[in-house]
Amino acid sequence: SEMCIRDSSYTVVDHEVLFDRVWEREWLKHFKPTRFGRRLWICPSGTDIPDVGAVTMKLDPGLAFGTGSHSTTRLCLEWLSEARLRGVSLLDFGCGSGVLGIAASLLGARDVMAIDNDPQAILATQRNAKKNNVSRISTLLSNKPVGQYDIVVANILSEPLIDLSMQLKRSVSLGGILVLSGIMDSQLPEVMEAYS
Repeated sequence: SEMCIRDSSYTVVDHEVLFDRVWEREWLKHFKPTRFGRRLWICPSGTDIPDVGAVTMKLDPGLAFGTGSHSTTRLCLEWLSEARLRGVSLLDFGCGSGVLGIAASLLGARDVMAIDNDPQAILATQRNAKKNNVSRISTLLSNKPVGQYDIVVANILSEPLIDLSMQLKRSVSLGGILVLSGIMDSQLPEVMEAYS
């Protein structure tokens, strides 16, 4: 780290030498098990929780978005934790790390499709599914939803939510549920209009 103080006549520079560490893993010291709703926990590898009846997902932060720490992801995880997922089909559109789709599978969803337009996200989802012994999840590299599902969850930005509104609406089975997230308050009217 370095600090500079300047005035008109001189500059003082202070520095400190830091010993080399595995920096991309260093912040994991602060990534602790977190509960979502009444029964879902997300835990970094190597940690356990005392709640015997809990549904636990092992997840380590990586290059793909989604650990549950972002407020929109947290809201989706809390909703999934309380939803009736036993036997339903679910689309996790814009899956990132696969956190929502994997959680849904662990919570009882029959079939999960995870779609993202980023190859790194698909790879992360596949790895995280394997780490959690989840076999009822399929992945697809695409920028559009494919198929029809009982529940569709799209935790992405408002612009793609609006642009893909027709396709996302068509991907929900008759009587199904559409969960949209990633929307700022100021964007809500435009998103609501696209899905009215």
